[in-house]
Amino acid sequence: MASVETAAEHERILREIESTDSNCIGPTLRSVYDGQEHGLFMAKLDARIRNHDREIEKMCNHHFQGFVDSITELLKVRGEAQKLKSQVTETNRSIQGDGKELMNSMEELRQCRVQQRNIATTVDKLTHCLPVLEMYGRLQEQMDAKRYYPALRTSEQLEQTCLPRAGQYRFCAIMAENLPKLRTQIRDMAMTQLKDFLESIRKHSDKIGETAIRQAQLQRSLDSATQPRQPIGRHPGRETAAGGVTQSNGRLELDSDILDLGDEEEADQVAGAQDLVDFSPVYRCLHIYTVLGLREVFENYYRKQRRKQARLVLQPHSNMHETLEGYRRYFNQIVGFFVVEDHVLHTTQGLVNRAYVEELWELALSKIVAALRTHSSYCDDPDLVLDLKNLIVLFADTLQGYGFPVSQLFDMLLEMREQYSEILLKRWNVTFRQVLDQDNFSPIPVSTEQDYRHYTSQFPLQDPELEKLPFPKKLPFSEFVPKVYCQLKEFIYACLKYSEDLHLSSTEVDDMIRKSTNLLLTRTLSHCLHYAIKKKNVGLAELVQVIINTTHLEQSCHFLEEFISNITNVPSDTANATKLYGTSTFKDARHAAEAEIYTGLNSKIDQFLQLADYDWMAAVPSSAAPMPSDYLLDLMAFLKSTFSVFTNLPGKVAQTACMSACKHISTSLLQLLLDPEVKQISMGALHQLNADVDECEAAGAVHAMGLVQLPGRLRQIRLQVSARQPARRAGPAGEDAGEQQEERGLCAVPKDGARQAEAHRRRHQAAAQPHRAAPRLNGRPDGHPRTALRNKRDIYAFTLTGIWFFSLHNKCSNT
Repeated sequence: MASVETAAEHERILREIESTDSNCIGPTLRSVYDGQEHGLFMAKLDARIRNHDREIEKMCNHHFQGFVDSITELLKVRGEAQKLKSQVTETNRSIQGDGKELMNSMEELRQCRVQQRNIATTVDKLTHCLPVLEMYGRLQEQMDAKRYYPALRTSEQLEQTCLPRAGQYRFCAIMAENLPKLRTQIRDMAMTQLKDFLESIRKHSDKIGETAIRQAQLQRSLDSATQPRQPIGRHPGRETAAGGVTQSNGRLELDSDILDLGDEEEADQVAGAQDLVDFSPVYRCLHIYTVLGLREVFENYYRKQRRKQARLVLQPHSNMHETLEGYRRYFNQIVGFFVVEDHVLHTTQGLVNRAYVEELWELALSKIVAALRTHSSYCDDPDLVLDLKNLIVLFADTLQGYGFPVSQLFDMLLEMREQYSEILLKRWNVTFRQVLDQDNFSPIPVSTEQDYRHYTSQFPLQDPELEKLPFPKKLPFSEFVPKVYCQLKEFIYACLKYSEDLHLSSTEVDDMIRKSTNLLLTRTLSHCLHYAIKKKNVGLAELVQVIINTTHLEQSCHFLEEFISNITNVPSDTANATKLYGTSTFKDARHAAEAEIYTGLNSKIDQFLQLADYDWMAAVPSSAAPMPSDYLLDLMAFLKSTFSVFTNLPGKVAQTACMSACKHISTSLLQLLLDPEVKQISMGALHQLNADVDECEAAGAVHAMGLVQLPGRLRQIRLQVSARQPARRAGPAGEDAGEQQEERGLCAVPKDGARQAEAHRRRHQAAAQPHRAAPRLNGRPDGHPRTALRNKRDIYAFTLTGIWFFSLHNKCSNT
């Protein structure tokens, strides 16, 4: 069984050796050598080899006859081949002899063909090299002509197209080496031109801005001409305000010197702001850097340089606030800068973008506002502030036309409005004081109808009775009234001028004007009036005229209300409309003048009373009654002339002035009588004092006013004497001390008289300010005011002393 398996395995190995490549037979043989039947396998292999040899021998025997036949045929062919060879050799020799001339001709033809090919190659090479040379020559010409962008494009075409076609020649290599140097040179030259451009627009930005502003100004003029609008406060023709005040609408026109365009033909020839600048260096440099692949470098450099220039442009001069030209130059430079940036934004693709321009404008706007706030604060000329406002409006309109937001500028103008109002108040303060200083404080005489119409056109006087009077006649007020009224209107016009072109509504303009006018009335005019009233050299006549003037100005306040409503087109009865405080202002001034009249009148009375020189020990006159004192006669004459001036005063004011004077005289005379230094008073002194009081009564009964009778006040000194006799004071010896003094004709003043006089003075200190609580003068049948009884009660403390004096006088007379 094992031998059968071994034989099968050997058979398999033999088949594998026969069918397998000799390179892979090693593992098969190894399996034979690894076994134990090596000799058996060798015997098997020999048997297989013998079988194959027998098969080969059989096959050779089968094909041998055909092989012999083939050899025989080959032998026959060899003879024929020798003949053919000799024939071919002979034919070749004959052909060689016959074709020698042809070969020479062919050689010549070959040479010609080679030359022709060389010529064609040369022409082809020259065809490729000549454009290179021509282009390089053109490149040199462009460089010499400083046409750098075309030169750069030529070098690019030369490098990318022509040189590769020309081949590897030495001159091409030299050109290729020079091209980078040329590009560097072009880049440097373009940057130099850009720097020159930046320097040029830095120097000429004011001219660019001036042209742009003139264009905006011209456009605004054309718009207003084609679409006329009714400005706030403008009325065609002549405007007649309430009260007959006529004012030409020309007064409402702006008189700023920045709006002068000159001739229309000249304005039509104004070139565009962009036409003044050659932007080709920017475009050229941008294209060059773009071609060189350095566009981002160029953009960063350009923006950086322009930011530096922006900081220089936004830095105002230290003396910019001194003249309008300084502000104009400052605005022109800023406008010129942003006009250039706007043009670059719209004509280049990405050199500057909208975000960059807006960021630059925000920076500029903050610095502009800060600079204007600082420099405008130094300005104290309202005309300059108004011109500056108009210039700022034109500046804002110009930049707004280029798409820049300018709301902050208008907000700043609203802030400057307060400063403008303060400057106006200062100017009008000087104006009002000049008017007051130049006024003569006397009624205005008018001799003709023309003069009368002149003054009534300046001030709304409505007095039918005065109009009926024949000429010549006098207006009740002085020159101060029409001048102040005209100045108030001028102030309103000045406020209106500032509000124009600020895009404010009529209500806002009306409110602004009314608030500014209220400040003018309550602060400026009020202070000036009080200043005029409190001056030392102001007399009573001047104070009386001040009262009359303020009364008429107070009556004209509603005309001012209507005037403001007419120029702002806002009815005065609009809800939440600001009211003018003129009435209260003039009332306060009139009250101050009244108080000054009362004080001044009492001061004059005190000056006369200081001249009183009573001889308290004078003897009783033996014959006629004593004459009034000289000082008192002068005082009565002064009061009579003074009261005659009061005829034009309101009745209540004149009443109070007269009552104050009478009360002050009575109080002063009583204080003279009860002076602590007066220890004794003779009957002669009492007679003299009584004569002075009689003179006061007589003067009071006939004075021109007829409003207050002096006896009701002055009789306080001549106290009513009771019918009963005074109590007698017992002396140390039991005698009547009063009888001892009667014999000497003297009267002793009680020791408590000084204290009573002081108490009486304090109770009557209110007489110096009677306007605060003017007494009511309700007449009685006897013609005395009701306050007489009250005044008698007030001086009850003095009654005892008075009764003692006059009872002693009666007793002496009876004796």
